[in-house]
Amino acid sequence: MKPDGKVQNACVIVLGDIGRSPRMQYHVKSLSENGFTVDFIGYINSPPLEEIRSSPNVRIHELNPFPELELPTILKYLFKTIWQALGLLITLMSIRKPKFILCQNPPAIPAVIVAYMYCLLARSRLIIDWHNYTYSILAIESPNSPVTKIAKKLEAFFGARASHGFCVTKAMQEDLKASWNVRATVLYDRPPQQFQSISLEEKHKLLLRLGENISAFRAVTSAEDVGIVERTAFTAKYNNGDVKYVEKRPGLLISSTSWTPDEDFSTLISALDQYERMCSENPAHYPSLVCIITGKGPLKEKYRQIVAAKKWKRISLEMPWLENEDYPKLLASSDLGVCLHYSSSGLDLPMKVVDMFGCGLPVCAVDFQCIAELVRHGENGFVFQDHQELAEQISNWFYDFPNNIALTNMKQEMQRHLKQFQSLRWAENWKNTVLPIFNE
Repeated sequence: MKPDGKVQNACVIVLGDIGRSPRMQYHVKSLSENGFTVDFIGYINSPPLEEIRSSPNVRIHELNPFPELELPTILKYLFKTIWQALGLLITLMSIRKPKFILCQNPPAIPAVIVAYMYCLLARSRLIIDWHNYTYSILAIESPNSPVTKIAKKLEAFFGARASHGFCVTKAMQEDLKASWNVRATVLYDRPPQQFQSISLEEKHKLLLRLGENISAFRAVTSAEDVGIVERTAFTAKYNNGDVKYVEKRPGLLISSTSWTPDEDFSTLISALDQYERMCSENPAHYPSLVCIITGKGPLKEKYRQIVAAKKWKRISLEMPWLENEDYPKLLASSDLGVCLHYSSSGLDLPMKVVDMFGCGLPVCAVDFQCIAELVRHGENGFVFQDHQELAEQISNWFYDFPNNIALTNMKQEMQRHLKQFQSLRWAENWKNTVLPIFNE
């Protein structure tokens, strides 16, 4: 807010699904709470946060998706780009004149280009939030294609003309400066307040409710269930109101994925195959595992079929879609997280790990160039190179679970590091790092 108390206008652009763009939603929420009115532009394939939907300071402008057409790849890409550019430009012409536009990158084409042109006409400032590089994502499938090369040139040209930028790692900050002379401030992702540890009673309520749709959470009745009024596969509530973990409960492993080529889900499947073999050979030392894989994306059905063909006896794997309110609580109810994101550029960090750390959940994460800026091996989680290392980490973590005294000290030390991480949340970090720049 200006010193005279007048509200300032801002615009935030996501040329993707708003509901699956948590960092940009957090920007919008923070802007609306700090004296800005916000025009939030993007697609709405999944609902945004309730705080954004109900905020009087936020107007959401939904873009029309590109129609599904049977066209050659190049033509489809060209027509989709034109469609998106026109839709975005028309929407920008209808909003209140913003002091600045905060645009998510990727995709640079056409979002950053259209936003830059609009800012020239409206005399607004363009600020780019660099999550990754557009060209590096395109290069996963087409490293030498003309589209990838053109995308890189356009991304560099328009990125250098923004008035400022934010990025997600120090490694990306250095690369932007060295490669394209782009100035960016590092804004590490931090968990918002809803990502936190919860009590055993809260875990029980969640597992009981989710068990209505997730069969692996349901309890198998037993003659030992004397005095138990409610039971899940993990917890039990007794007549006196006490909630306790059940004896010989399974381990709960969780991962979140966008089901895209930059996350190789086959790595986890191979690791689970190995864990299944170890369970068969040493059933007394390894618990059954319940694996929950959340998220939406193009490769989900392919892997659902692969998992359905497995003959696992000690592993249950389900792929539910969780509501925004349930996802943090399930992270906090889990025993170990897995992150398969390896970054097309090697310069961005997975927000899903930030969320897991916010809930006090240790993580096994794929090792890549800058992952050490977030995951420190042996301190707050583990990094792995391949499915064999991941299988070893899962097996070691769940050996004699949950009563392995030898692992107690290590797990307690990890919780100490995770509590340190939890001490700085998104809102405070945003006010310290971002607000001064927006108020310039």
